Parts: sequence; C-alpha cells; structure tokens
Amino acid sequence: MRRTRLALLAALTLLAAACGDDEPVPAAEYGERLFSDAKLSESRFNSFSCATCHSTTPTPAAGRMDSGYTLHDSAFRKSWWGGYETRLLDAVNFCYVNFMRGVAPLPEDSPQSRALYEYLVSISPNQDARPLPMTVVKNAADVTRGDRARGQEVYRAACQNCHGELHTGEGRLTEAASVLPEVTADYGEVFPGVPPSLVVIEKVRHGQFFGVGGNMPPYSLEALSDADLGALLSFLDL
Repeated sequence: MRRTRLALLAALTLLAAACGDDEPVPAAEYGERLFSDAKLSESRFNSFSCATCHSTTPTPAAGRMDSGYTLHDSAFRKSWWGGYETRLLDAVNFCYVNFMRGVAPLPEDSPQSRALYEYLVSISPNQDARPLPMTVVKNAADVTRGDRARGQEVYRAACQNCHGELHTGEGRLTEAASVLPEVTADYGEVFPGVPPSLVVIEKVRHGQFFGVGGNMPPYSLEALSDADLGALLSFLDL
C-alpha cells in the first residue's frame, strides 16, 4: 500500500510538471485534458485527439457516428480492438501511433499514459464490462445504394467533422482531409479501372491500412452498416 501511495505521489508530481502548474493536477483531470488535445501527439502533422473518434458518455450524442466505440466503461474490458489488443495501453497506443502520428508508443510510466488510464478508469463504473465486437470487412465490395436523405444524415454524423461541408470542405479538421466528393475526380488516374465508389468503400472500410486512406481510421460494420454506407454513396452521387 505504501509503495502504491508513493507511486501515485510521484505521478502527481510529474503531472504537475507536465501541465506547467504550480500545484499537482489530479491524474484523471489531466487525462481528461489530454483526451481532447491533439497535442498529446508530438507530431506537428497530427490533427486527431482521442475525442475525434470516441465519445465518453454511455451512448454517443445524437447525430454522432464515430469510427470508434464510446470509451465509457472501457478501462476494465478484457480486450479491445475486436480482441486484437489485450492490454489497455496497447489499445491506446494503437490509435496513438497509427492515427495520431505518434513517433513511438507512449511508455507505461509516462505521465500521459498514467493520466489517460486514470481518466478512463474514472468513466468506467462497470468493472465487469465485456469486450465489444469489431467486424472489419475483409474485402471491399459494392453495396446496394440507399436513401439519399439518410445518406445526408450519415455524412453529417460520420464524415463532416473531418471532411467539412460537402463540395467545399469548409470546417474540415485539417487541410489534408479530402473534399468530398470532388476528390473522386482524381481516382480514375490514381486507381485506373476501379470505380470511384469502390475506392470510397475501400477507404471507409479499411482506413489507412491498405495505403489508400490517408490517416483515416476504418469503419467496422458495427460503426457503419452496409445500409448506411449505401445511403452515404447515394448522397455523394457515387
């Protein structure tokens, strides 16, 4: 118990130094700040924070369709990323390195990883929370087109935060984010012989992992159904 208290005091001292404050900052409070701060990553090219892809309430706010689950009740799950990660810090670092452009994973004893852990614990009241499924579509394939009005709702909920207004990109998260659907005009040259709609499906389903999705995270079937994807394509006139 004494060792635990000493470790906590040391962590709080580190947190105070990291925040530039005269008084120690509670670890969970510091973690909450980091959660919404793109500067958690040292890369000047990063525009993502944890909050870009995750909410922290039991259910996401109305009109929000994130690529990642809400992190409410996430700290005590037995696995993350559909079972591919079995340590919470590894799950955090998967996002940190792959999407936030972190040069190296956050060390276990860093003020940032300790603070994020304490914050996630603070929003995880259920210590028996079960792992959540994440079904990645293996092969990108065409989907049935859906209702255009529903597609507009999907765009606003899932795409607009990063890509901005349709056609103009106004309000997009970063200038590196493509303007939709105008970017598809270049696909014939970049991806010859491939329908532009299939490239968009590839980007949505696999994100950056096949080298065609920039820094975009993937949307699993749980995050975005084929029906909603088909509606989105209708809205994009693809």
